[in-house]
Amino acid sequence: MNKNFNGPLKTNPHNPNYFTDNTGKAVYLTGSHTWANFQEIGIDTTKRFDYDDYLEMMINCHHNFMRLWMFENSAFASWTPDTVLWHPNIYQRSGQGKAGDGGTRFDLTRFNQYYFDRLRQRIIQAGNRGIYVSVMLFQGWSLDKTGISDPWRAHPWNKNNNINGIGAKDSIADNNSSATIHSLKNPELLKIQEEYLKKVIETVNDLDNVLYEVSNEGGDHDWHEWVINFVRKYEGKKTKQHVIGYTTPSQQGHLNKNLYESSADWVSPAMEPLGWAYPGTLYMQNYMEDPPANKFGKVNILDTDHLWGHGGNWKWVWKSFTRGYNPIFMDPWQPIEYHGDQRVSWVFVGGVSKDNRDYPDWDLVRTNMGYTRKIAESVNLIDLFPEPDLASTGYCLTDKKNVFIVYLPEGGDVTLNMLSCDVNANYHIEWFFPILNRSMEINKPVTGGGYKNFSLPFSGDGVLILTKTP
Repeated sequence: MNKNFNGPLKTNPHNPNYFTDNTGKAVYLTGSHTWANFQEIGIDTTKRFDYDDYLEMMINCHHNFMRLWMFENSAFASWTPDTVLWHPNIYQRSGQGKAGDGGTRFDLTRFNQYYFDRLRQRIIQAGNRGIYVSVMLFQGWSLDKTGISDPWRAHPWNKNNNINGIGAKDSIADNNSSATIHSLKNPELLKIQEEYLKKVIETVNDLDNVLYEVSNEGGDHDWHEWVINFVRKYEGKKTKQHVIGYTTPSQQGHLNKNLYESSADWVSPAMEPLGWAYPGTLYMQNYMEDPPANKFGKVNILDTDHLWGHGGNWKWVWKSFTRGYNPIFMDPWQPIEYHGDQRVSWVFVGGVSKDNRDYPDWDLVRTNMGYTRKIAESVNLIDLFPEPDLASTGYCLTDKKNVFIVYLPEGGDVTLNMLSCDVNANYHIEWFFPILNRSMEINKPVTGGGYKNFSLPFSGDGVLILTKTP
C-alpha cells in the first residue's frame, strides 16, 4: 500500500539475521521506541503526545523501526503508587457498575473503535516516513510486577471490571510464575483474545510496514506459541502475511532458549543464562557489554528495554551491529509522569536521571543507530555474517571476500584475518568515527590474503570498512 515499502517483511532464506522484502535484499532494522507512542499516558491524558515530533526525530536520525507500545489496563502502573492513566482502551465502557479505575465497567463484546482507528493511523503515519512498526499485541506489565501498585485492578479482563463475567479474579497464579490471563488456562478468555486478535489483524493487514509482537515481557511459552499460530492461521486467509516476534517473557525459569527454539520469526532476548547452548556450563551471555555473535538462526532485534530498561551507549550499538543484530533503543522521549517518591527509579548518574530525554548518552545512541543503518545500506548486507574470530577486536561483519566491517571499541589497532581473500584483489579502506559522524578514506588500498594490521588514524573508537574494488 505504501510506496516506501516493497511488500511486508518476510524471513530471509539466505541470511536469517535480517528480514527481506519483495526485492530480495536484506532489510536492517534499527530505531527508537517510547512508551507513549500509541496511548496517552500520565496523570492527565488530555495532554497529547507529539507523535509528529517523535517521528521527525526518527527520520533525522535515519531510523526505520519502532515498537508501538500498548497497555491492556486503563489505569495504574507497577512502578508508582500514583494514578497513571492509559488512553484509549481496547473496549467500550458499558455504563453499568464501577470498575477499579472509577469508570463504569467494560463490555468485552464491544470494541472501542477509536483505539483501532488510532492504531491504523499511527502505523500509516510512520509508514509515510519509511518506518516499520511492531504492533504490540499484549502487555505483561499490565499485571502486578513489583508490589508497588497493581494495574490488574483496572484491567478489562479482571472479572470485577467487565459486565460479561469473563476473565480472572487474580492476575498472578502458580507462585507468581505465570499470569492466568496470558496462558492457556482460561478457555473462555482465550475466545475473547481471539476476537481481539482478529480485530487487530482486520485493522492493519493491508499495511506493508507492520510486524507483530506477541507481548512485552510476559506470558507463558505455550501461550506465545498459541498466539503466533493463531495470527499466522488467520492472516493466511488474508491478502498479506506479516512476521511475528517473541520478546522475552518474565516468567520464572525462562531461558532465551525458549525464544530461539520457538516458531517466532524474530526474537528479542534478555540477560539470562544460556547454558543450553554449551552442555555442562551455565553462564550469562553478556548482551550488554559483549553481545555473542548472532548465530541462533533468527532475526534478533536486540532491545535495550530487555537488557537495562534504560541503558546502552553508542558502543553497544556498534558491537550489536557487527555481531549480526538489529539494535533498538528504549527511548525516554517522553518520560512517564511521576509525582510520588515510591517508584521504580531508573538509575541516576551524576544527578541526571536516565529517564530524561536529554541524558547525555541517548543522543549518541539515537544517531549511531542511524549511522549503522547507512553503512548497512551501502553494502550487500544479505551476504554478511558476524565472524568475531577474524578480527582481533572480536567485532567483524563480513562475507569473507568482498566486505569487512570491523569495530574497534577501544581504538588503536586491529589485526584482520584475510586468508579467504584473493591475494590479487585490492580493498578500499575507509574509517568511520562514530562520535563525530565523520569518514576518512585512505588512498592506498590493501591487498587480500594473509593477516593485515590496521591502525585507527584518530583517537577514540572507530569503524573500519574494507570493500573489494572492481
